[in-house]
Amino acid sequence: MSASRFTLFCGAALLVTSFGCATTQTPGDVRLRSDGTPGPEKCPEEARKAMNYLRMFVGEAAFAELDVNQSSARGDITLYEGPIESMLEDNLGLLEAPSRLYGRVWTSGPRVVIRYYEAQPVRGGDKVPICAVARMGLGQLQKRPESKPGTAVIGAPSAGVFIVDEFR
Repeated sequence: MSASRFTLFCGAALLVTSFGCATTQTPGDVRLRSDGTPGPEKCPEEARKAMNYLRMFVGEAAFAELDVNQSSARGDITLYEGPIESMLEDNLGLLEAPSRLYGRVWTSGPRVVIRYYEAQPVRGGDKVPICAVARMGLGQLQKRPESKPGTAVIGAPSAGVFIVDEFR
């Protein structure tokens, strides 16, 4: 293969592979604020339609065990930056407990932030796109001082999960 043909081939290959990269954004891939918390993120239309179908309206809430890998914990738990798998303790709309929730944890800010992007019904079926956040009053999602970088020690193994129409 001549040098000019090789250059043309490599250029075409680079152009083709760059199209998919330029326009795709994975859930949870957001800019961080100066305090380390994630910035705003829109709820995809596909998730809004799925939530409407499942009667999961903005403000609907249920309790969830935050980390299924720490299911026997009764007090403090340690959450790690990155993906998380939680489990519903109550029904959320037509999504029955103990369905799984999949999302992302941020631990860089003063409190832990958890956003959920998918739910998996335990009785079968495909994963469902959703937009939900973990919230808990009384400072229970506040990071403890002993939290190491990339982790958040918090005071409760469960939290409320609330349906949202966008992440703020």
